Amino acid sequence: SQVSRLCAEIDERVAVFLDRPLEGDWPYLWIDATYLKVRQNGRIVSVAVIVAVGVNTDGRREVLGMDIGPSEAEPFWVAFLRKLARRGLRGVKLVISDAHEGLKAAIAKILSATWQRCRVHFMRNALAHVPKGQNTMVAAAIRQVFLQPDHAAATQTWRHVADQLRARWPKLGACMDNAEHDVLAYMTFPEQHRTKLHSTNPLERLNKEVKRRADVVGIFPNEDSITRL
Repeated sequence: SQVSRLCAEIDERVAVFLDRPLEGDWPYLWIDATYLKVRQNGRIVSVAVIVAVGVNTDGRREVLGMDIGPSEAEPFWVAFLRKLARRGLRGVKLVISDAHEGLKAAIAKILSATWQRCRVHFMRNALAHVPKGQNTMVAAAIRQVFLQPDHAAATQTWRHVADQLRARWPKLGACMDNAEHDVLAYMTFPEQHRTKLHSTNPLERLNKEVKRRADVVGIFPNEDSITRL
C-alpha cells in the first residue's frame, strides 16, 4: 500500500510536468526514440518512448515532452506535436531527429520547421552500403563535407564526394543524393550553434540513462511504469 501511495504521488507530479505550459520561443527541437519492452494484453511488445528536448532563445535546454507509441506511424507523431503546440510550443525553426517518415510528415504539417536528419544516424546508414574494411576510408571522405565553413562549400564538397564514391558503390551515391538537403540543413543556421544542431547527441545522454535503468527492469508491466521512470 505504501508503494502504491508513492507511485500515485509520483504520477501526479509527472503529469503536472508533462502538461505544463511552454512559454517563449523554442527555435531548436531534438526528438529521439528509445525502444523498450512492455506487457500488453498478455503479450510482450516493443514500444517507442519518444522524448522531445528544446532550447529556448535564452539558451536554456529542457525536456518538453514524452510519449509512448509506434514510432513510424504518422498519426502518432502528429498527435504528439499537436499536444506540444497546444501547450504553447512556438518559434521552432529546426527539428533534429532520425529519419522517421511519419515524423518528417508531421513536422511539415504541424510546425512548418526545417528538418535536420541526424548526422550520426545518416553515417551509419551510409556505411551499411560499403564493406566493413572500407568503412574508415569512406567515413573520412564524407566527414570532409562537415569541415567546410558554410552551406555552399559543404554542398559542393558533398556532391564531389558523392560522385567519387558512386563509381565503386552506386547505392552509397544514391543514398547521399537523397540525403543531401536533410543532412546539411543545419549549415544554414548560426555557426556558433552548429556543433549542437547536426545530430541528436544532446539527447543521447538522457536516452542512455533511460536504457541503463530499463535494463534493470527488463520488461515493464505497463506503459504507466515507463512514464514514471
